Amino acid sequence: MTRRSKGDGGRRRGRRGNGNGADAVPKGRGCIARLLRVGVGVVLLAVIYLAVTAVQVGLASRWDHTRAAGAAVVGAAQYDGRPSEVFEARLDRAATLYREHDVPMIVVTGGAQVGDRFTEAYAGMRYLRRLKVPEQRIVVVTNGADTYESLAAAARVMHRRGVTEVQLVSDPYHSFRLEAIAREAGFDGKVSPTAASSGTRELLRETVAVSLGRIIGYRRLSNWIG
Repeated sequence: MTRRSKGDGGRRRGRRGNGNGADAVPKGRGCIARLLRVGVGVVLLAVIYLAVTAVQVGLASRWDHTRAAGAAVVGAAQYDGRPSEVFEARLDRAATLYREHDVPMIVVTGGAQVGDRFTEAYAGMRYLRRLKVPEQRIVVVTNGADTYESLAAAARVMHRRGVTEVQLVSDPYHSFRLEAIAREAGFDGKVSPTAASSGTRELLRETVAVSLGRIIGYRRLSNWIG
């Protein structure tokens, strides 16, 4: 009978030990590779999501609807009661809807910045009066510090008047987000934008806003960014 020496056993155990240590390196590399694959996949999905959203925002900038029971104008800057050029273009569009497409009511939204004597909505109402829109056809909504809050306040006013279908008047790049906010606020809003062109910067900003708003909700997004 052949005996195994203690030395042989020690060498064999040593070889097994070396084998286990060598296996540990590939396992560690495998974990890192898997993490990298997951990270790359997440980045690719995010890029695809943003790209699809960008296309949707761009296409929405061409939407235009002209039939509704009311028009809601998204406020913009005003200077001591005088609307800015951007705001004037929105108000001009609302007046056109009133005169040419029988929209019976125009809701003008927008609050005041610190130090302002007038709200955006009040400045908009004065401008519409100069365009010969009757005062009884104009509703002033001064609540709201941003687009979501302004449209939500306008929705409450219109619901009390029995109006649920509204034209949303703003710049074209706003279109996709405006209709989404309208749905979240609980009314049927269809955009009827100004003729202004949409720059790359505005479209990119809207793409980010829409991408976040879809995930967390536009009300929460409004609370986050103010």
